[in-house]
Amino acid sequence: MTFGEKLKQARQKAALSQEQLSEKLHVSRSAVAKWETDKGMPDIDNLKAVSQLLGVSIDYLLDDGEMLSFAAVKQPIDLESFEKTGKCRSKYDAAALSVFPDAQQIYPLIRKKKLSAVEKVLEWTAMPTFGLFTAVDQLNDGNAYYLAQKGDKQFFVTISKEFAQYSELTKKAEGKRFEIANSVYSKAGYTLI
Repeated sequence: MTFGEKLKQARQKAALSQEQLSEKLHVSRSAVAKWETDKGMPDIDNLKAVSQLLGVSIDYLLDDGEMLSFAAVKQPIDLESFEKTGKCRSKYDAAALSVFPDAQQIYPLIRKKKLSAVEKVLEWTAMPTFGLFTAVDQLNDGNAYYLAQKGDKQFFVTISKEFAQYSELTKKAEGKRFEIANSVYSKAGYTLI
């Protein structure tokens, strides 16, 4: 069971709507919705508050065998202030490089949503040339993703227009592809360093 599934189950057991939980945490309802669909993670303060409000342990919420450490670092950025230079093909690349300037390697990642069984059937029967679910997911996700190698540690990096966030991987991402939550990530054909 993923973090989002556990959060939703605990919220429903506490007889709270997403709106009610968001009010108690002083976050938007859409933030709670993202957490429950594994499209985002609460910061450590919100995680503690969720644990107390819903009466579940942080260990329970986080122990799903995933690759990410929950010690995420999030910092505000202004994406427009970055310039493409060197190997950077976009402002997102330049922002990722600024977060880990001393990394040995930074791989841009290509994200693909893992489709449910129903979505797979519909994708291949009703719309075989379209890839509608994949296309809609890509349009809705305006973030860029990276894998940074620093010493013997690997970090999963997310860059949006407003923030840069990274977490250390608890298991090494070996090979060209790896999974985190409901997504599959593949290394792009170039590196920033």
